[in-house]
Amino acid sequence: MAEQGRHRLLLVEDSRSLARTYEQYLRDEPFEIVSVETGADAMDELDRPFDVVLLDLRLPDMDGMEILERLNTRETPPPVIVITAHGSINIAVEAMRLGAFDFLVKPFSAERLTFTVRNATERALLAASAELEDNAPDSSGFADFIGTSPKMRAVYKTLRMAAPSKATVFVVGESGTGKELAASAVHSLSPRSNGAFVAINCAAIPKGLIESEIFGHVRGAFTGAVQDREGAAARAHGGTLFLDEICEMDLDLQSKLLRFVQTGSFERVGDGRTRHVDVRFVCATNQDPMEAVQVGRFREDLFYRLHVIPITLPPLREREKDILLIAETFLKHFAREEQKKFKRFAPETAQAMLNHRWPGNIRELQNIVRSITVLFDGTEVTPDMLPPVFMIPQGGVADGSAPLAAPLPGVEGADGAATPTGVASWQREQDILPLDEVEREAIEAAIRICGGNIGRAAGFLGVSPSTIYRKKQVWDARDG
Repeated sequence: MAEQGRHRLLLVEDSRSLARTYEQYLRDEPFEIVSVETGADAMDELDRPFDVVLLDLRLPDMDGMEILERLNTRETPPPVIVITAHGSINIAVEAMRLGAFDFLVKPFSAERLTFTVRNATERALLAASAELEDNAPDSSGFADFIGTSPKMRAVYKTLRMAAPSKATVFVVGESGTGKELAASAVHSLSPRSNGAFVAINCAAIPKGLIESEIFGHVRGAFTGAVQDREGAAARAHGGTLFLDEICEMDLDLQSKLLRFVQTGSFERVGDGRTRHVDVRFVCATNQDPMEAVQVGRFREDLFYRLHVIPITLPPLREREKDILLIAETFLKHFAREEQKKFKRFAPETAQAMLNHRWPGNIRELQNIVRSITVLFDGTEVTPDMLPPVFMIPQGGVADGSAPLAAPLPGVEGADGAATPTGVASWQREQDILPLDEVEREAIEAAIRICGGNIGRAAGFLGVSPSTIYRKKQVWDARDG
């Protein structure tokens, strides 16, 4: 980093007049600006350290993408902001896929440039701090998280380093892994901790109301709008806006959210007046966001705007001894709350819990421990107090990975016994079912076996609950 609080910025722009304009835009910022007009000169300058690179993609001697690719072969490349002409958004998105921090579309304002460069500088500071501080906390947890497994220690480190920045955090994890806890930790450890933390679940709000929930509305904007209402964006001014299950957001609203993320400006539903707020974004999803982009459910340009600091929360089944540490914490809390004597888990109970797959993750664990403390009492939690999902009949063991109690749909085997679909020895060609029917039968059977709990069924089937919900919608529509 540059001395005396100044940062070094390399400006690569072949138009001298535009270069002077950008320098004027940044004149009040703490930057030492080095300007070059060709790709060759840029590569020469990049032998020296820079905190940020502002790169025009159209240069007289080489494609700006080539400079970006060369930079990304370095161990610690500086954040790169690419400049592109109007109508070349696809090129800019491709640049971000290659590692660019952000992009600007000509023409852009001084405010837009300074905002983007500040964010890039913060990203560079985070990277430098991460190199200096490589030790995770040694306590039993971090913020409101519990656990010391290696995967969680890596999460804690990223949260700790991301919190002071304004850069958007994108959290991915299965349902029940603690995505809102991660968002809350980012907020509480940030300079915005005195501001509001506003959470919106994009999957829980009806399609027709979510725009109003985020941006607000004016009286008379729609049926039922009897008075003006501030949305989450205005309430989060000076704080953090958490958009949970972001991939469930309607595509039309995603375009408005993109503008809001880019400019900090929005209009309430039914109001033509533009408002400006200062918010920090944290987003989360239980889906694979790139898969959502590929199938057209999530805008690619919005994804690359939001996917600045990615954090992946591991499922509970991958967190080793954290399972017992979390369970013991819940047991003490609920025993005190319910005025029960519980102090520990019996060894057999602990082993069954370690072996369970935990499709509902921490939320499932919390519910099970609470149920035990309500329904039973004693100093020790014994195996008979565990719910039936741990007790697998047919000679199975309570490990959560044994065969389900009832067979999945299928055909009769050679001995006349029902055999799960996909394992059967087919006897006749007419017994073969179309693959979509086999899938439907398997899913519906798993839901029945799990007592209608789609989240638990999804865990056993190895898919996300949203996948099952989408398939059920298609089946219901087809069945009429």
